[in-house]
Amino acid sequence: MGRPLSAENLKKTVHWNNPCHLIAVGFGSGLSPWMPGTVGTLAALPFWWLFASWGLLGYGMLLLVAFLLGVIVCGRVAAEWEINDPQMVVWDEFVGLWLALWAIPALQWPWIAAGFTLFRWLDIKKPGPIGWVDRHISGGLGIMLDDVIAGGLTALLLKMAGYGWKFYSY
Repeated sequence: MGRPLSAENLKKTVHWNNPCHLIAVGFGSGLSPWMPGTVGTLAALPFWWLFASWGLLGYGMLLLVAFLLGVIVCGRVAAEWEINDPQMVVWDEFVGLWLALWAIPALQWPWIAAGFTLFRWLDIKKPGPIGWVDRHISGGLGIMLDDVIAGGLTALLLKMAGYGWKFYSY
């Protein structure tokens, strides 16, 4: 492997006709010069809105497929660009947010904002197992897994806040 590409040259290597690149950079949202992870998470919201009514099984299958796709796609792109977890790869933020918002007790903006904010905080600060995964697991699985753990923890906390410990469906 040669030297990793600079951030500026890396953006030039995104090929819009390559489905792996398109998905990995969150359909372009990861190319933002300002906080690409946050911009990518914002870009995931309209997609989530489309999927929110799919029901438990449909939404669960979507999350599983999106996660597995992310492991493959993000792993390929990171290897191609020779960077363990490129900042502009934001598919992991998409899937993490989708998981985080799966459990909101109502499709209301305060819950959506709380989920978005808590997910971003956990993804940035990487406490506990999120940080351990980020430091010790590489490749596509590592790229995806820390965000999925952050999304899962966000979902759990939102569920507890919305319903206390009563885990019944809404």
